[in-house]
Amino acid sequence: MGKEESPQLGRRSTRSSVSTPSTAKKSHSLPLTVNDLVNGNESLSLEDLISSFPGRRNQILELFRLLGPVNSQTFPIFVYGGSSTGKTSTVLELFRHWSRPLVYSSCITCHSSRLLFESIIDQLSLHKKDASNDYSSLKRCEKPSDFVNLLREALLSIISNLKLHTEKESTKSRRVSGSIVYLVIDNLDLVREWDNSSTILPFLFKLYDILKIPELTMIFISKASPDTYYSDTGYIEPISVYFPNYSEDDLRQIFMRNQENPKLYSSFLELVLRPFCRVTRRIDELSTAFSPLFKKYCEPLTELGVSPNEEIKRKLYSHLQPYIAPSLNDVFRIQYRNSTKVETKKSRDKMVGSQSLDGIDFHMSISAKYLLVSAFLASRNPATLDATLFDSTGGSSNRKRKRKSSVKSIEKKEISEQEILMKGPGTFPLERLLAIFQCITSVYGDYIDEEEQRNEEMTIGSNELMSDVLLQVSSLCSANFITKGASCPLEGSTRYRSTVTEDLALKVARSIKFPLAKHLF
Repeated sequence: MGKEESPQLGRRSTRSSVSTPSTAKKSHSLPLTVNDLVNGNESLSLEDLISSFPGRRNQILELFRLLGPVNSQTFPIFVYGGSSTGKTSTVLELFRHWSRPLVYSSCITCHSSRLLFESIIDQLSLHKKDASNDYSSLKRCEKPSDFVNLLREALLSIISNLKLHTEKESTKSRRVSGSIVYLVIDNLDLVREWDNSSTILPFLFKLYDILKIPELTMIFISKASPDTYYSDTGYIEPISVYFPNYSEDDLRQIFMRNQENPKLYSSFLELVLRPFCRVTRRIDELSTAFSPLFKKYCEPLTELGVSPNEEIKRKLYSHLQPYIAPSLNDVFRIQYRNSTKVETKKSRDKMVGSQSLDGIDFHMSISAKYLLVSAFLASRNPATLDATLFDSTGGSSNRKRKRKSSVKSIEKKEISEQEILMKGPGTFPLERLLAIFQCITSVYGDYIDEEEQRNEEMTIGSNELMSDVLLQVSSLCSANFITKGASCPLEGSTRYRSTVTEDLALKVARSIKFPLAKHLF
C-alpha cells in the first residue's frame, strides 16, 4: 500500500489488487470509510471536464442526461467504442465531478471471474488488503450464486451507511454525494476470452434483474459493440453510449495541449497529422510515433523557443521528410509477446507438425496467406491498376510495355511514389480483396507442393477454399493483420486496410512462392 499514515487514501491505492508490503505498523492502518468510494479528492467543474476531453462533449452530456441528478435510478448503461477513445477516462472523471460512490473493476487486472467477484465485494465491504490480512480478499468467491448473495449483502450494508452518512454530515463537510452505488466494469470484451465466458457474460448482464436493488446502477465499458454480446437468455438491454474515433481536429486539440512552443508544434502537426490519421487515430499509437518524429523535426533548430516562419518550416520539412514513411510502417509493426499462452500455442503447433517458413514464427493456413498478400496489394496499389497488374497472365504482360523512360517521366514517377508513401496504406472494399485473391490464386496456386496441400486439406482455387474465404478474412481482422474502417458514404460498404509491414508481406509471399514485387506498383 501507499503511506498508511495519511488520513485520506487515494482511490487507486486503496483498490489495487496487489500491493507492496508496508513498513508501517499494522496499528497505524486506518479503516476505510464511505468517503473512499469517491474517485479523487478534488472536485471538478463541468467546464473543466468538457475542456479536458476534446471531441467528447456530446458523450459527456449524454451520460449526464442518463445518470441524472443525485439519487436518480436508471437502467444499466453500456459505454463502447474503439481503443484509446477516452471511454474509461471520461467516465472516471465524470464521477470525480459528481463525487458519487463508485466501485470500479477492470477485467485487465481482474482476469478471471473469481478476481472480478472478489474485487467488487472488497470495495463494497470497505475491505483493504494489507499486511494484517496477508493481502487477501475478504471472502473467497468463485460461483456466481455465491457472488449474488455476497453482493446483495454488501450492497444493502453500504447503501444503509450512505444514507446514514447523508443524514449526519453537513453539506459542506460531506465528500460523498448520494446513496446510489455505481458499479463500473471496464474492458468487458476481455471476458469473452475467459473459459467460462458463455455463462459469465449473460450473468453480468442479468445481474441488475437478479438483484432488483434500485440503488444500484451498472455501467459496462467495452471496445466491442453491444451486438457482440446479444444472447437469448433474456435481460434488460443496457442503454448504449457510443464513443467514436477522434476526428483530425480533435486530435489536433489533444496534442496541442500543454505544449511549450505551440507555434512550433502546430507546424509539426501540419506535416504529420493528416498522413498518420489515414493509418490510425489511436492516441497511444500517435503519441508513440510523434515523440521521436518531433525530436527529429527540431534537430536543425538551435533554440526550441523560436517561432518558425515559412523559410524555417521548409527547412524543417526537408529534414523530417525521410523519416515519415518509415514511421508510418512502424505504426503497424506487430509486437509478439512471449506470454505463457503464446508459448503453449507454439509448443502445440510443433507437436502437430507446424513449422515456420522463411522466418514466420506463427502458423497460418495457405488461404490466409494468400488473403494477407491480397490485402497488402490492395492497400499499396491504386485500384485503377488492378486490371493491368492482375490480368490472366499474372502480370507478365507488363513486359510488353517496357520502353525507355524520359527524365521527366522518371521524376514524375518518383514524386508519385513519395506521395503514396506519405499517404500510407489505403483502404479497399471487400469485393476488391476477393477479386485480387481469386486472380493470384488461379495463377500461382499450382506452386504449392502436394505435402502442403495435404496439411491444409484444400486446393487453391477450389470451391471448398472459396467457401472458407470470409471466415479467413474475419480471422485476419481478429489478429489485426487487417483492420476495418468506416463505411464509405458513396459505396455504402465497409472498407478494410492492411496493417502488415512490407517485410512481413515478403516473408509470407516467399512461403507460398508468390512474386510479390512483380505485382507492386
